[in-house]
Amino acid sequence: MKATFGDAAPFEPRSHVDTDVLSDTAAVATDDRDWWRTAAIYQLYVRSFADGNGDGTGDLAGVRSRLPYLKALGIDAIWFNPWYPSPLADGGYDVQDYRAIDPRFGTLAEAEQLIAEALALGIRTIVDIVPNHVSDRHPWFQRALAAGPGSPERARFWFHPGLGPDGDGMPTDWVSSFQGSTWTRTTEADGTPGEWYLHLFTPEQPDLNWNHPDVRREHEDILRFWFDRGVAGVRIDSAALPVKDPALPPVPAEVAPGEHPHLDRDELHDIYRGWRAVADGYAGSRILVGEVWLDDAERFARYLRPDEMHTAFNFDFMTRPWSANELRASVERTLAEHAPIGAPATWVLSNHDVTRPVTRYGRADSGFAFERKRFGTPTDLARGTRRARAAAMLTAALPGCLYIYQGDELGLPEVELPREVIEDPMHFRSGGVDPGRDGCRVPLPWAGNSAPYGFGTDADHDTWLPQPGDWAELTVEAEEHDPASTLALYRAMLRLRRDRPDFGAAELDWLELGSDVVAFRRGERTASVTNFGPAPIDLPAHRGVVLVSTPLEDGMLPPDATAWLEL
Repeated sequence: MKATFGDAAPFEPRSHVDTDVLSDTAAVATDDRDWWRTAAIYQLYVRSFADGNGDGTGDLAGVRSRLPYLKALGIDAIWFNPWYPSPLADGGYDVQDYRAIDPRFGTLAEAEQLIAEALALGIRTIVDIVPNHVSDRHPWFQRALAAGPGSPERARFWFHPGLGPDGDGMPTDWVSSFQGSTWTRTTEADGTPGEWYLHLFTPEQPDLNWNHPDVRREHEDILRFWFDRGVAGVRIDSAALPVKDPALPPVPAEVAPGEHPHLDRDELHDIYRGWRAVADGYAGSRILVGEVWLDDAERFARYLRPDEMHTAFNFDFMTRPWSANELRASVERTLAEHAPIGAPATWVLSNHDVTRPVTRYGRADSGFAFERKRFGTPTDLARGTRRARAAAMLTAALPGCLYIYQGDELGLPEVELPREVIEDPMHFRSGGVDPGRDGCRVPLPWAGNSAPYGFGTDADHDTWLPQPGDWAELTVEAEEHDPASTLALYRAMLRLRRDRPDFGAAELDWLELGSDVVAFRRGERTASVTNFGPAPIDLPAHRGVVLVSTPLEDGMLPPDATAWLEL
């Protein structure tokens, strides 16, 4: 699949980054308060990015060694999944200490150095904050267990007596986000059954009580801790979940807006206004990015009011199947949601929770839903790769900011792992039916013909998740020498997105080219055309082809392909 560059010169990756040359760029970037409106942001899962000490687990030393790669890719910021000390009951989203770095990854001093070195290259840092819960190893929860019922320490969580004469019944029948129950019973110091505590995720992730002033004050202090160390923003995990109705009512069949007992409650907005005030107290621009899974467009938009979050993830687009009607409808809906409040849309094809696009788009059911994941689902990887490349260009052409999950720029497929190596709690809480999310978290391949593919792991260790035996053609090294590779496409795509003035325009004008085509104009001279149909199509009148995801066929755009045109 030859990447066509048209009037754009091919991107030549640099073997090193000259920080003197880039210093002016970094200074300009630091002063740009609106950088987040059009940024290309790279999601980095530290454990699987690069291994700097050879122990099989990715770490900050590995990330620092690969900063030139990220600069050459053309991203504006890195979003780090949680890098804090954690028992890893849920991939790091069970946080034990927000003011430290997990020793498996490095030290706080290394994190500070990484933030500074990335900024010297013009790359900002975004860290993950998980307000809904902490690890059961967190000092607060350990003190709460030791203090006993009715204590001030337990008031920071949701401890509650059980139902029935012996307290054997769970306080509510709420269902966990990971399937199964949401309550676990404690055992008191004398060995007798005690109170129950709430966890919307795993039992190792007790929910915090956001009605308690300590919880709110602690998180605002955590924001300051990381902003003081130079981070440019925070990504807020499960942002619509933290507040609960203290009456703990059942979830009704019909829920009025703001009345769900543990989702999207109105009280959340005062919390995020407090966070925004903290962020706005810093020079430059410190941003809040919300993970907000909501179907209600009006309720979603509330999180993006001028005194709350800057942006929120657009999951609707990510979950839609490969269909012109579906994806256009999602774009129209997303832009309509954001228009009244002036917030930019965000576009994302995958993340650490989702089946990779190359695999997903090759399936008969190419949409995404957690409850539909099953072992052994067949896929056509060649078709999925064509569609993933086309989808990448489609999303990159849309107005707003773009997120790229690590490895998607290499065209990596989802890995179906042996059951015995899976760690993800979603697999176990499904009774082994769901393969879980570890298949998109396999360590990246950098070079060589066999595992560990230059990941950095030495001969005495295996990578924490096993890599497939057929990834030699998908390594960074292999793709850097192939002008038709997915990496070459991403580098060209991101450079054009940054340098071409039309992509900075806020507006999008639809071009009507048929029911199997999604086409639109950006600015005065640029158009994006994606063919979802079964046959090649004629392109609209144009002066030249800027970039294509798949080579044209006799001047026509083939199926499952995107072209950017000079009009």
